[in-house]
Amino acid sequence: MADTLNCRLQVTGTSQERFDEILTPAALEFVAKLDNAFAGRRRELLDARRLRRDRIASGEETLDFLPETAAIRADETWQVAPPAPGLTDRRVEITGPTDRKTTVNALNSGAGVWLADFEDATSPTWDNVVGGQRSLYDAIRRDIDFTDKGKHYVIGDDPATIVARPRGWHLVEKHVRIDGRPVSASLVDFGLYFFHNARQLLARGSGPYFYLPKLESHHEARLWNDVFRFAQAELGIPQGSIRATVLIETITAAFEMDEILYELREHAAGLNAGRWDYIFSLIKTFATGGADYVLPDRAEVTMTVPFMRAYTELLVRTCHKRGAHAIGGMAAFIPSRDPEVNATATEKVRQDKEREAADGFDGSWVAHPGLVPVCREVFDGVLGERPNQLDRLRPDVAVTAEDLLNVASAGGEVTEQGLRSNINVALRYLDAWLRGTGAAAIFNLMEDAATAEIARCQVWQWLRNGTKLDDGTPVTEPLVREWLDEELTGIHADLGAGNRLADAREIFVETALGEKLPSFFTTGAYARYLMDS
Repeated sequence: MADTLNCRLQVTGTSQERFDEILTPAALEFVAKLDNAFAGRRRELLDARRLRRDRIASGEETLDFLPETAAIRADETWQVAPPAPGLTDRRVEITGPTDRKTTVNALNSGAGVWLADFEDATSPTWDNVVGGQRSLYDAIRRDIDFTDKGKHYVIGDDPATIVARPRGWHLVEKHVRIDGRPVSASLVDFGLYFFHNARQLLARGSGPYFYLPKLESHHEARLWNDVFRFAQAELGIPQGSIRATVLIETITAAFEMDEILYELREHAAGLNAGRWDYIFSLIKTFATGGADYVLPDRAEVTMTVPFMRAYTELLVRTCHKRGAHAIGGMAAFIPSRDPEVNATATEKVRQDKEREAADGFDGSWVAHPGLVPVCREVFDGVLGERPNQLDRLRPDVAVTAEDLLNVASAGGEVTEQGLRSNINVALRYLDAWLRGTGAAAIFNLMEDAATAEIARCQVWQWLRNGTKLDDGTPVTEPLVREWLDEELTGIHADLGAGNRLADAREIFVETALGEKLPSFFTTGAYARYLMDS
């Protein structure tokens, strides 16, 4: 294949400093081999996603646990692979993009695991995609530093275990093409990272570990498992060296947790409660399902509402039954200079982590190093010297399809503040994303793409279902457009010159006010606005 690589594969992104160390002929050949082997199946699975979504929307299919895989769920004997080095104790995990500064800070944060994110916390500019690979390449070799305000930072003696999150199956990398066709972003992110770092990680007593986002079925998990087996064989890496934690962040995947672990069992490390994307998926799936599926203000959909409790408790029970870690959701708060704000927010974070630890989770996520001590203290109090609580099998948990789909159990109302907040936060995030920042600090919270997705989907759903605000005002397009312009005026004053708010407004109008609800804002916005970035 190397003889024909140059004429078949084209890299169109601008070359920056040391990009040639990442985009080597051998690394690109490896990515091309992955694409050749799996591009067809990926397209078939994406087609299956769309067809299933249409069947659910039309009422032809009702979500339930799959009868054809009942034997897998009922079989008490199978287990996933044992925890790999560096993944035995996961009580605190920190998430963030892969820029140089964040890489060093995350590895030094005191967390046991760093989710190095190429997905929702990264705006997929070419510089971010390849520059992020360069950051991880250097970090794994302990050859990374940065200077800020005259202070020099390097990696400490006990860095966090790196777990990379590639982009989802639905995305492509348009700067890498084979025969003119863009390559799967999942395979680009996975392939470059695995090719350059798998042997180095194993030699250092760790391994090539991954978080897998946006899966909608166990068939998509099977595809990842086959990618892993192919990649390990191709590079002569021992089979089973890879470990993968799957984010259960789609409503369809919630009905296939056992099956997803089963398909990945030789490589599976656990499941994560990706709660923001989960809510986004639920809204998107049932956007036209009527009033029973309309959620209240985003802030009211907490992890304590019944349908979210059902989801997380089922996740813990499923994981521990199979010997897999159950990892809790994100604490997105960013410590501020206001002690009262800090005290209130920290107490909410503590309560959230206490609930997760009491439910049996083995660890949880934070978005800022300042929250690592809070999360650690809570899980230390439950775990003590134990690395996890895999022995808590939760036989008391019995979750039905009705429990998972009981959206009305959220209660709550839709308010002017909630609608304006969705508009405002979506615009602020989209502006940051367009300017190359995928993890954006907005109102003392670290927001990623999932927040913008929830916000714009809720607006679309409220419009299409004739939802009324708590004061009786109907949510109409003229009202949304009026408040959109008002919120824009205020944001313009905050951000000043150099913003991308005009483009952000255009994306919001297209994805929240259009006739059809796009599955993701990122797919169209990437092609239209980031290709030249």
